Amino acid sequence: MYGLWKPRVLGAWKVPVSGPVIFAVNHSHNIDGPMVMGVAPRPTHFLIKKEAFIGPLDPFLLGIGQVKVDRDTTDRTAITQALGVLDNGGVLGIFPEGTRGEGDFAALRAGLAYFAVRGGAPIVPVAVLGSSDRPGRLVKMLPPLRSRVDVVFGDPFEAGDGSGRRTRKALDEATERIQKQLSAHLDNARRLTGRR
Repeated sequence: MYGLWKPRVLGAWKVPVSGPVIFAVNHSHNIDGPMVMGVAPRPTHFLIKKEAFIGPLDPFLLGIGQVKVDRDTTDRTAITQALGVLDNGGVLGIFPEGTRGEGDFAALRAGLAYFAVRGGAPIVPVAVLGSSDRPGRLVKMLPPLRSRVDVVFGDPFEAGDGSGRRTRKALDEATERIQKQLSAHLDNARRLTGRR
């Protein structure tokens, strides 16, 4: 990442140095996940749609510990692997919107709340800004080479209410709390970086 672009990383010191953690990352461009993996202070295992595991990318992504997920069904294998990352004290990366979009955390899916409550892991909000500002000249699908991409790590927070409940109502309430925290972090990251 540092060879192709100019990442500016803010708040990396806020990431807990050990124990299970979930990175909740906004997603507006294909390079957001690799950018976070490349600059994060700890190795990160992302939940990645199965469609990305094609050709030589399949053994590569599996080899670096990424988790293949089928978004069209309840993928029990992916859930077990993701919880295993947290059980082993690792970092699980999630795009809580479920798919690439505006990257504004406006529509969260319940998966993030489930993993945070079930895995007992604090959530660290991560804002990637600048990856989708404009296309590159050589490769239109990528940001311009050597352009600045900001990665802003926020303060860790607990998603649950402390009761340990995992009912649908508890997860819905946790999702609401998470959405507020992530939106506030994104607003703060935009202020810090001077990006809109």
